[in-house]
Amino acid sequence: MRRSLAFCLVISFFIGTISRTLAQTSLTPATPLGSWLIATVQLPAGDKKWGGFAELQARSNGTFSQYFYNELKAGVSYDLDKNFSLMVAGGRYATYDYQDLSAGPLNTEKRIWEQLIINQYLTRLKFEHRYRIEQRWFTYRDGTTPYRNRVRYRLNMFVPLNNRTITDKTAFLSLYDEIFVNPLGPTFERNRLYAGVGYQFDQRWIIQLGLINQTNYNPATFESGVFTPQLATGKNNIVVGLTYRLKRSKNSEKLPSQPD
Repeated sequence: MRRSLAFCLVISFFIGTISRTLAQTSLTPATPLGSWLIATVQLPAGDKKWGGFAELQARSNGTFSQYFYNELKAGVSYDLDKNFSLMVAGGRYATYDYQDLSAGPLNTEKRIWEQLIINQYLTRLKFEHRYRIEQRWFTYRDGTTPYRNRVRYRLNMFVPLNNRTITDKTAFLSLYDEIFVNPLGPTFERNRLYAGVGYQFDQRWIIQLGLINQTNYNPATFESGVFTPQLATGKNNIVVGLTYRLKRSKNSEKLPSQPD
Protein backbone atom coordinates (compact mmCIF):
# COMPACT_ATOMS: atom_id res chain seq x y z
CA MET A 1 0.00 0.00 0.00
CA ARG A 2 2.78 2.44 0.91
CA ARG A 3 4.63 1.70 -2.33
CA SER A 4 1.44 2.27 -4.36
CA LEU A 5 0.80 5.55 -2.56
CA ALA A 6 4.37 6.70 -3.16
CA PHE A 7 4.12 5.80 -6.83
CA CYS A 8 0.86 7.75 -7.20
CA LEU A 9 2.46 10.77 -5.51
CA VAL A 10 5.37 10.62 -7.95
CA ILE A 11 2.99 10.50 -10.93
CA SER A 12 1.04 13.47 -9.53
CA PHE A 13 4.28 15.38 -9.03
CA PHE A 14 5.33 14.56 -12.59
CA ILE A 15 2.05 15.84 -14.05
CA GLY A 16 2.30 18.97 -11.92
CA THR A 17 5.82 19.61 -13.16
CA ILE A 18 4.69 19.38 -16.80
CA SER A 19 1.96 21.93 -16.03
CA ARG A 20 4.47 24.28 -14.39
CA THR A 21 6.86 23.87 -17.31
CA LEU A 22 4.13 24.79 -19.78
CA ALA A 23 3.20 27.77 -17.62
CA GLN A 24 6.76 29.12 -17.49
CA THR A 25 6.87 31.68 -20.28
CA SER A 26 9.46 34.29 -21.12
CA LEU A 27 9.07 38.05 -20.81
CA THR A 28 8.48 37.96 -24.56
CA PRO A 29 5.26 35.88 -24.80
CA ALA A 30 5.35 35.91 -28.62
CA THR A 31 8.34 33.54 -28.55
CA PRO A 32 7.28 30.34 -30.35
CA LEU A 33 7.65 26.82 -29.04
CA GLY A 34 11.12 25.64 -30.07
CA SER A 35 12.48 22.16 -30.64
CA TRP A 36 15.63 20.19 -29.76
CA LEU A 37 16.61 17.09 -31.71
CA ILE A 38 19.23 14.90 -30.00
CA ALA A 39 20.96 11.82 -31.47
CA THR A 40 23.36 9.95 -29.17
CA VAL A 41 25.62 6.92 -29.52
CA GLN A 42 26.76 5.45 -26.20
CA LEU A 43 29.36 2.89 -25.23
CA PRO A 44 28.22 1.77 -21.76
CA ALA A 45 30.98 0.81 -19.36
CA GLY A 46 31.52 -2.96 -19.38
CA ASP A 47 33.86 -5.26 -17.47
CA LYS A 48 36.77 -2.86 -18.06
CA LYS A 49 34.66 0.03 -16.67
CA TRP A 50 35.56 2.32 -19.62
CA GLY A 51 32.76 3.86 -21.70
CA GLY A 52 31.98 6.91 -23.80
CA PHE A 53 29.52 8.74 -26.00
CA ALA A 54 29.17 10.87 -29.13
CA GLU A 55 26.24 13.21 -29.72
CA LEU A 56 24.80 15.49 -32.39
CA GLN A 57 22.17 18.04 -31.44
CA ALA A 58 20.20 20.57 -33.49
CA ARG A 59 17.87 23.26 -32.16
CA SER A 60 15.28 25.43 -33.87
CA ASN A 61 13.55 28.62 -32.80
CA GLY A 62 10.18 27.32 -33.99
CA THR A 63 8.65 23.87 -33.80
CA PHE A 64 10.90 21.91 -36.16
CA SER A 65 11.54 25.11 -38.12
CA GLN A 66 13.88 28.14 -38.04
CA TYR A 67 17.04 26.13 -37.32
CA PHE A 68 19.67 28.21 -35.51
CA TYR A 69 21.99 26.07 -33.34
CA ASN A 70 23.98 22.82 -33.29
CA GLU A 71 26.24 20.85 -30.97
CA LEU A 72 28.77 18.14 -31.73
CA LYS A 73 30.39 16.52 -28.70
CA ALA A 74 32.00 13.35 -27.38
CA GLY A 75 33.57 12.05 -24.19
CA VAL A 76 35.19 9.18 -22.31
CA SER A 77 33.79 7.82 -19.03
CA TYR A 78 35.03 5.54 -16.28
CA ASP A 79 32.69 3.78 -13.82
CA LEU A 80 34.17 3.52 -10.34
CA ASP A 81 31.20 1.22 -9.58
CA LYS A 82 27.47 1.09 -10.34
CA ASN A 83 26.82 4.31 -8.42
CA PHE A 84 29.80 6.51 -9.31
CA SER A 85 31.02 7.52 -12.76
CA LEU A 86 33.65 10.02 -14.00
CA MET A 87 33.80 11.65 -17.43
CA VAL A 88 36.00 13.97 -19.48
CA ALA A 89 34.40 15.35 -22.65
CA GLY A 90 34.41 18.20 -25.12
CA GLY A 91 32.39 19.70 -27.92
CA ARG A 92 31.83 22.39 -30.50
CA TYR A 93 28.74 24.62 -30.32
CA ALA A 94 27.57 27.03 -33.05
CA THR A 95 24.80 29.65 -32.97
CA TYR A 96 23.35 31.17 -36.16
CA ASP A 97 20.84 33.79 -37.19
CA TYR A 98 18.05 31.57 -38.47
CA GLN A 99 17.02 34.35 -40.88
CA ASP A 100 20.46 34.40 -42.53
CA LEU A 101 22.18 31.02 -42.20
CA SER A 102 24.43 31.68 -45.20
CA ALA A 103 26.26 34.40 -43.25
CA GLY A 104 27.81 31.76 -40.99
CA PRO A 105 27.65 31.44 -37.20
CA LEU A 106 27.16 34.42 -34.93
CA ASN A 107 29.50 32.67 -32.51
CA THR A 108 31.16 29.33 -31.99
CA GLU A 109 32.20 27.77 -28.71
CA LYS A 110 34.74 25.09 -27.91
CA ARG A 111 34.13 23.45 -24.57
CA ILE A 112 35.81 20.92 -22.29
CA TRP A 113 34.26 19.56 -19.12
CA GLU A 114 34.91 17.24 -16.19
CA GLN A 115 32.00 15.42 -14.63
CA LEU A 116 30.96 13.27 -11.68
CA ILE A 117 27.70 11.27 -11.66
CA ILE A 118 26.25 9.69 -8.52
CA ASN A 119 23.35 7.26 -9.00
CA GLN A 120 20.76 6.16 -6.44
CA TYR A 121 18.55 3.14 -7.07
CA LEU A 122 15.57 3.20 -4.66
CA THR A 123 13.48 0.24 -5.85
CA ARG A 124 11.05 1.90 -8.27
CA LEU A 125 12.63 5.37 -8.15
CA LYS A 126 16.02 6.07 -9.71
CA PHE A 127 17.99 9.28 -9.11
CA GLU A 128 21.02 10.71 -10.89
CA HIS A 129 23.09 13.55 -9.42
CA ARG A 130 25.36 15.13 -12.04
CA TYR A 131 28.13 17.61 -11.19
CA ARG A 132 29.99 19.30 -14.05
CA ILE A 133 32.78 21.91 -14.39
CA GLU A 134 33.16 23.52 -17.82
CA GLN A 135 35.92 25.46 -19.57
CA ARG A 136 34.56 27.51 -22.50
CA TRP A 137 36.33 29.32 -25.37
CA PHE A 138 34.18 31.60 -27.59
CA THR A 139 34.79 33.13 -31.02
CA TYR A 140 32.31 35.84 -32.01
CA ARG A 141 31.71 37.20 -35.47
CA ASP A 142 33.25 40.54 -34.49
CA GLY A 143 36.56 38.79 -33.74
CA THR A 144 36.39 38.81 -29.91
CA THR A 145 37.45 35.60 -28.14
CA PRO A 146 36.34 35.59 -24.49
CA TYR A 147 36.88 32.71 -22.06
CA ARG A 148 34.47 31.61 -19.32
CA ASN A 149 34.08 28.92 -16.68
CA ARG A 150 30.80 27.44 -15.54
CA VAL A 151 29.54 24.96 -12.93
CA ARG A 152 26.40 22.85 -13.42
CA TYR A 153 24.34 20.56 -11.20
CA ARG A 154 21.47 18.37 -12.43
CA LEU A 155 19.10 16.21 -10.41
CA ASN A 156 17.38 13.67 -12.68
CA MET A 157 14.63 11.30 -11.52
CA PHE A 158 13.43 8.23 -13.45
CA VAL A 159 10.31 6.17 -12.82
CA PRO A 160 9.88 2.90 -14.78
CA LEU A 161 6.19 2.30 -15.44
CA ASN A 162 5.82 -1.36 -16.40
CA ASN A 163 8.94 -2.86 -14.77
CA ARG A 164 10.86 -2.33 -11.55
CA THR A 165 14.04 -1.63 -13.52
CA ILE A 166 14.63 0.21 -16.78
CA THR A 167 15.39 -2.69 -19.09
CA ASP A 168 14.06 -4.13 -22.38
CA LYS A 169 10.49 -3.07 -23.30
CA THR A 170 10.27 -0.56 -20.46
CA ALA A 171 8.33 2.70 -20.54
CA PHE A 172 9.55 5.33 -18.07
CA LEU A 173 9.11 8.90 -16.90
CA SER A 174 12.03 11.31 -16.66
CA LEU A 175 12.12 14.57 -14.73
CA TYR A 176 15.08 16.84 -14.05
CA ASP A 177 16.09 20.31 -12.99
CA GLU A 178 19.54 21.72 -13.73
CA ILE A 179 21.15 24.93 -12.50
CA PHE A 180 24.05 26.76 -14.20
CA VAL A 181 26.41 28.85 -12.07
CA ASN A 182 29.06 31.32 -13.26
CA PRO A 183 31.86 31.62 -10.66
CA LEU A 184 32.63 35.23 -11.69
CA GLY A 185 29.01 36.38 -11.91
CA PRO A 186 26.21 36.64 -12.57
CA THR A 187 26.23 33.73 -10.15
CA PHE A 188 22.91 32.15 -11.15
CA GLU A 189 23.06 32.09 -14.93
CA ARG A 190 20.51 29.57 -16.20
CA ASN A 191 17.92 26.98 -15.17
CA ARG A 192 16.51 24.02 -17.11
CA LEU A 193 13.34 22.18 -16.11
CA TYR A 194 12.47 19.04 -18.08
CA ALA A 195 9.66 16.49 -18.00
CA GLY A 196 9.29 13.66 -20.49
CA VAL A 197 8.47 10.05 -21.27
CA GLY A 198 10.70 7.40 -22.79
CA TYR A 199 10.74 3.84 -24.00
CA GLN A 200 13.68 1.41 -23.98
CA PHE A 201 13.06 -1.07 -26.79
CA ASP A 202 16.05 -3.30 -25.97
CA GLN A 203 19.66 -3.01 -24.83
CA ARG A 204 20.45 -0.82 -27.84
CA TRP A 205 17.59 1.58 -28.65
CA ILE A 206 15.95 4.22 -26.44
CA ILE A 207 13.62 7.04 -27.47
CA GLN A 208 12.49 9.98 -25.33
CA LEU A 209 9.98 12.78 -25.87
CA GLY A 210 9.65 15.69 -23.48
CA LEU A 211 9.26 19.39 -22.84
CA ILE A 212 12.03 21.61 -21.49
CA ASN A 213 11.93 25.17 -20.21
CA GLN A 214 15.28 26.97 -20.39
CA THR A 215 15.45 30.30 -18.56
CA ASN A 216 18.45 32.64 -18.65
CA TYR A 217 19.03 35.21 -15.92
CA ASN A 218 20.74 38.60 -16.13
CA PRO A 219 21.71 40.26 -12.82
CA ALA A 220 20.10 43.38 -11.41
CA THR A 221 22.13 46.55 -12.04
CA PHE A 222 22.36 50.07 -10.55
CA GLU A 223 24.02 52.54 -12.89
CA SER A 224 23.82 56.35 -13.03
CA GLY A 225 21.16 56.28 -10.35
CA VAL A 226 18.93 53.90 -12.31
CA PHE A 227 18.04 50.48 -10.88
CA THR A 228 17.31 47.71 -13.35
CA PRO A 229 15.81 44.58 -11.76
CA GLN A 230 16.90 41.05 -12.59
CA LEU A 231 15.85 40.04 -16.08
CA ALA A 232 14.74 36.47 -16.82
CA THR A 233 14.06 35.27 -20.35
CA GLY A 234 12.74 31.76 -20.88
CA LYS A 235 11.62 29.51 -23.70
CA ASN A 236 9.76 26.22 -23.90
CA ASN A 237 11.06 23.56 -26.28
CA ILE A 238 9.96 20.12 -27.44
CA VAL A 239 12.79 17.59 -26.98
CA VAL A 240 13.09 14.46 -29.11
CA GLY A 241 16.00 12.20 -28.17
CA LEU A 242 17.15 8.97 -29.79
CA THR A 243 19.91 6.88 -28.19
CA TYR A 244 21.78 3.92 -29.64
CA ARG A 245 23.93 1.88 -27.26
CA LEU A 246 26.76 -0.29 -28.44
CA LYS A 247 26.13 -3.63 -26.75
CA ARG A 248 28.57 -4.76 -24.06
CA SER A 249 28.85 -8.11 -22.27
CA LYS A 250 27.84 -6.53 -18.97
CA ASN A 251 24.06 -5.92 -19.06
CA SER A 252 23.29 -4.29 -15.70
CA GLU A 253 20.66 -1.55 -15.44
CA LYS A 254 21.83 1.71 -16.98
CA LEU A 255 19.89 4.93 -16.44
CA PRO A 256 18.80 6.47 -19.76
CA SER A 257 20.00 9.98 -18.93
CA GLN A 258 20.75 12.50 -21.67
CA PRO A 259 24.43 13.61 -21.86
CA ASP A 260 23.51 17.24 -22.69
